[in-house]
Amino acid sequence: MSDLNTIRDLLIRFRDERNWKQFHTLKNLIISLNLEAAELLELTQWKSDAELAALQSEEKFRQQLREECADVLHYLLLIAEDNGFDLIAAAQDKIRKNALRYPVEQSYGSAKKYTELKHQARDAQD
Repeated sequence: MSDLNTIRDLLIRFRDERNWKQFHTLKNLIISLNLEAAELLELTQWKSDAELAALQSEEKFRQQLREECADVLHYLLLIAEDNGFDLIAAAQDKIRKNALRYPVEQSYGSAKKYTELKHQARDAQD
């Protein structure tokens, strides 16, 4: 299994061999990321949870899912590289931030947004 730095390096070499960096402005990368995310979303369109659960055991669906996830990852890696930050470090920082926003005792089993949890906690204190 490769790490993200290896994948990033392979992706950048692939891009540079084709002289595509000229097209990779921040705007274009973010648009492309969203287009790929939409293709991922399209795999679920008009399907019930039960239908999706059944599809997850089908090789064709799993391959499509795999490829669309890879496309999303590629654009995230390019955005991070071009903007000088480590995507793994950013993800770790965000998990720590979310741990503060969503304390276990307030968020366990809840789908409420952190702003609602804080409001709920304030109401309990009043």
